[in-house]
Amino acid sequence: MSRSAYVAHVEKDKCVACGRCVEYCPAGAVRLGQKLCKKDGTEVQYPKQELPDAVKWGPEKYDFNYRDNNRINTHETGTAPCKSACPAHIAVQGYIKMASQGRYKDALALIKKQNPFPAVCGAVCNRRCEDACTRGKIDEALSIDAIKRFIAKQDLNADTRYIPPVVIPASIHMDHFDEKIAIIGGGPAGLTAAFYLAQTGYRPTVFEKNEHPGGMLRYGIPSYKLEKDVLDAEIDVAKEMGVEIKTGIEVGKDVTIQQLREQGYQAFYIAIGCSAGSLPDIKNINSQGVMTAIDYLHESNCGNIPFDGKVVVVGGGNVAIDASRVSSRNKASQVQQFCLEQEVDMPASNEEIAEAREDGVTIHCGWGPQEIIETNGKVSAIVFKKCVSVFNDEGKFAPVYDENTTVTVDCERVIFAIGQRSVWGDLLKGEDVKFNGPAIELNKVTFQSSVEDIFAGGDVYTGPKFAIDAIAQGKIAAESLHRYVHHGHMETGRNRWEFKPLDTDDILVESYDRGPKQVEGINSKVTDKFKDNVLALTEEQIKKETSRCLGCGATIVDANKCIGCGICTTKCDFDAIKLHRDHPECSTMTVAEDKFKAIIPYQLKRVKNIILKKKVEH
Repeated sequence: MSRSAYVAHVEKDKCVACGRCVEYCPAGAVRLGQKLCKKDGTEVQYPKQELPDAVKWGPEKYDFNYRDNNRINTHETGTAPCKSACPAHIAVQGYIKMASQGRYKDALALIKKQNPFPAVCGAVCNRRCEDACTRGKIDEALSIDAIKRFIAKQDLNADTRYIPPVVIPASIHMDHFDEKIAIIGGGPAGLTAAFYLAQTGYRPTVFEKNEHPGGMLRYGIPSYKLEKDVLDAEIDVAKEMGVEIKTGIEVGKDVTIQQLREQGYQAFYIAIGCSAGSLPDIKNINSQGVMTAIDYLHESNCGNIPFDGKVVVVGGGNVAIDASRVSSRNKASQVQQFCLEQEVDMPASNEEIAEAREDGVTIHCGWGPQEIIETNGKVSAIVFKKCVSVFNDEGKFAPVYDENTTVTVDCERVIFAIGQRSVWGDLLKGEDVKFNGPAIELNKVTFQSSVEDIFAGGDVYTGPKFAIDAIAQGKIAAESLHRYVHHGHMETGRNRWEFKPLDTDDILVESYDRGPKQVEGINSKVTDKFKDNVLALTEEQIKKETSRCLGCGATIVDANKCIGCGICTTKCDFDAIKLHRDHPECSTMTVAEDKFKAIIPYQLKRVKNIILKKKVEH
């Protein structure tokens, strides 16, 4: 056998570590690494595939797991932290580069390869990419979310939105796959799975029990954070791609999974989220005026329950903050929030806490609920006891209280944001799906349950997380559903989407754009407290902010593994990877009848090299 005369080379100044070449390389010759030097000025040394030129080759040299190992995304030393930290592993460095070049629609297309809801995430993402940004080690992290929000504005206009083309992974001519797939739950995980199934050529059906799709994006997030027309615009893209959404249908109540099988559905993805809140086991918990934050936010997003009395919110997470802020904006005369944790340990972000205080919310840390006081069946006060510690020595949730130190707070409404749970109802009645306590058991790679045609994901599997986590799982599930209905290998040879960040403490950055960080402003003309008042960055600000990116990630080619097929060059949107004729001698062709004239001299040369190498080693 002969190797290819051609080898792929990366032009690092153009490469943005988007990872497209890595996804498609059949030989596993490309992986993501870093562009920056180490602190001592040296470059990272990457491993290379051993060649048989001077080595005896036997079974000990085989890679029996090559189909999976070829799908490894990054080198052990890591790559751009922004891509690694994002649960969906969006090509952050890539879309920032495109935005810097004014290629906004291309940037939107690149984002949608991993996330069908860029405008939604631009409004509500918790920005783990920014927390990990390499630039943050020098001065301030990039305003990645603000850049994405600017790019995603195009999705809000029907004339400029990007609708990905349907690409059917089949060698036969067809306009779509006939296999029917049901998505149960129209939240971020379900809609994402439907989006990518549609892009692959399916026409999936989403069954949503509520009046409108969106799940917690619609019914759990206040509109001043995420206006519903933004959500609707991006759901419309999925519809245009072939996703059918049936609302007002609760699977398990209005139709069963078995009945759907009889209608021809071959696979099911359960993405019902955590749509119910939890209440503590304390006295008078069923008093009128006591509710969960999930129910409260749902009603508020439907335009209900304005309230001008005193409100107490219990909990320290972002949902509790949302309930407090919505209460304040819903004309409550007083809003007080109580949580177990001290402020430094509150699950809510510092930004959310500060914004709650700006809305007039008073936050009390280190208190847990003891009992509800009711008058004529209605809540009139709540008693709190002092929380001494929240976790035990093993880090497990085990609050300890000082029962003798209490405080009584007068109020007419109490909202609990102390946990969320899934509501299964009769959804899985008659289905032998295994659970581990309240959690459904799934294969961690494929998200397949113990019933082979039932898959699940999102909050229903992980517990309450962020939208981007559900989106990441929805995309992986789409691949599993596709493999399942076509009787493919469920685990073998699939991209595991595992990325490692480079060591930002061991880098050398000698020159970079020293401009200040660009931040979004506030639109003072927006007076409606339930409207988003954040001003998107201007084009001039985008140019300045994108120039701050250090471009720390890059693709690394193992020349010894490259087979010169050139697939990588067809996938790069940055013209950063090209084939070079490194081995012209490999273009020499020998007819089969004369093959030994080429094989025997090479074999003798190889034996000589092996002997010489052994002598050197000894």
